[in-house]
Amino acid sequence: MLGLLHTSPVHVPVFDGLRDAGHPELELRHHVVEELLARARREGTDAVAPAVRAALVRVAGGGDGSAGGDGSAGGDGVGAVLCTCSTIGGVAEAVGADLGVPVVRVDRPMAAAAVAAGSRVVVLATVASTVVPTSALVEEEARRAGRDVSVRAVVVEEVWVRFEAGDSAGYAEGVARAVREVRDADAIVLAQASMAGAEALVPEVRVPVLSSPRLGLASAAALASR
Repeated sequence: MLGLLHTSPVHVPVFDGLRDAGHPELELRHHVVEELLARARREGTDAVAPAVRAALVRVAGGGDGSAGGDGSAGGDGVGAVLCTCSTIGGVAEAVGADLGVPVVRVDRPMAAAAVAAGSRVVVLATVASTVVPTSALVEEEARRAGRDVSVRAVVVEEVWVRFEAGDSAGYAEGVARAVREVRDADAIVLAQASMAGAEALVPEVRVPVLSSPRLGLASAAALASR
């Protein structure tokens, strides 16, 4: 079983579909806390660290974290927890280090793939709060790989209103337009899981356009099955 922490309910069917397509044997436990992203955007990611930990404990099956005194959450069949929100992903990794099961941020495998693709990585985001953690993650993966990588951010916040309005098609096309405008890149990282729908809309783009859900789920599924 894999637990998933989301900050939007729209991610639930996305990851269910990816599971059905690539990991049919995997059981998913979804937990959605929309307020985590809203607060992180208002107050910063450090401010939501306690709430992120509490959410991780719940999705891992540990109730409110008070039982047993240490807030650990292993032991009921969850092999790993996947945080699907890029904004709070780094916080989730940090505060979940002693959870008793691995905590995976959805965008780490994507960052590693971007670094492998070349030295010029563009991080494309529709929410400004995602830029710093995603860029830092790409740089961290570059250090791990021993590569010199330059990271450039492009933010198209005007597209986010489409997502908030529930216009998935319009949101994906807005992201795709931004992808087509990127120049001088060896890889383009779609910084939020919500942006994955644009990946299929830009077959003409000649550099890798990377989104996190498929790669993140595969990585977390491998850990959960151990």
